[in-house]
Amino acid sequence: MGRSRTSCTCQTSCGCTGETSPSVPIQPTTSQVTLRDRWDHFLARWGVNRSGHIVTPGIYRLGNPSEDSPVFASANYTLSFDALRNALEGIDTWILVLDTKGVNVWCAAGKGTFGTSELVRRIDSTGLAGLVKHRKIILPQLAAPGVSAHEVSKVSGFVVEYGPVRACDLPAYLKSHTASREMRTVQFTFMDRLVLTPVEFVSVLLPLVVVTLALYFLAGLVAAEAAVVTVLTGTVLFPILLPYIPTQDFSMKGFILGAVVAMPFAVWWGFAFDGYGYLCLAAALVPLFIIPSVVGYLALNFTGSTPFTSRTGVKTEIFQYVPLMMLWAVEGVILGVILGIIHFMGMV
Repeated sequence: MGRSRTSCTCQTSCGCTGETSPSVPIQPTTSQVTLRDRWDHFLARWGVNRSGHIVTPGIYRLGNPSEDSPVFASANYTLSFDALRNALEGIDTWILVLDTKGVNVWCAAGKGTFGTSELVRRIDSTGLAGLVKHRKIILPQLAAPGVSAHEVSKVSGFVVEYGPVRACDLPAYLKSHTASREMRTVQFTFMDRLVLTPVEFVSVLLPLVVVTLALYFLAGLVAAEAAVVTVLTGTVLFPILLPYIPTQDFSMKGFILGAVVAMPFAVWWGFAFDGYGYLCLAAALVPLFIIPSVVGYLALNFTGSTPFTSRTGVKTEIFQYVPLMMLWAVEGVILGVILGIIHFMGMV
């Protein structure tokens, strides 16, 4: 049947013009976020089945939209889609869901999956032009890095309008289609930072368990505690304290925080070799080499989740700091192994 048009396949009255693609039926949705949806959100926040929190791309009707109703675009990530439909409670509208591979709007825009080609393709495949008589589609502001508005207009005939940063501001925005400065500002509050921590912690949980057990049996309880504290510092404490740590580079922020956390362990191991000259200094250097390096590396994971960085800046940090992190970490491990052998052989 190709791109031919036919009558709308909706089973209930949707208020459309009756012209849409028969291969992409209109899917109904509601503004209600159910307990099942919230469970899905919880699993997504904790990184469980990270690529499985998706909705089917296509065209959705919320309420009883007509040919004059607004059209919004969203990612097919459940948290993005659910935030949008929940914010539009009581508003009859169309929602065009792009295939972003289960990635949120901001990250998908950076990766290119929430981009010009996908938007144009989805407009065409859903027969959106036959559903509405206007030619305007409202995108999240954070989709802007991936979308060329003039190219979309040139190819599809639809004008791109960027809505506010947060979906919860949409009802107010729709009254005048004008965003206030606050609506255009990306907030990064304590809670915004805190919700990032579970998925990062879970991503390193298995290596943490393995390393902690190995250190416990090879080097004792304090070494095992150091491993746990290091990971918690990099995945939980760092995002919480992010705005308050000096310097701009995330890696350097991680180094600084890691050095502070490493000090008690440096003192502990230094005293363990007290009276043995250079061995005391070497023991103190082990946590001072390893902990800041690991925290700095974990800090880099948050560069893509914040409004403080750019793609160029992240690449610069990777090339500038990762080699240093690796060097320090290797030196710390070598020193630790040497000291362990010395202690095991009863030389101290």
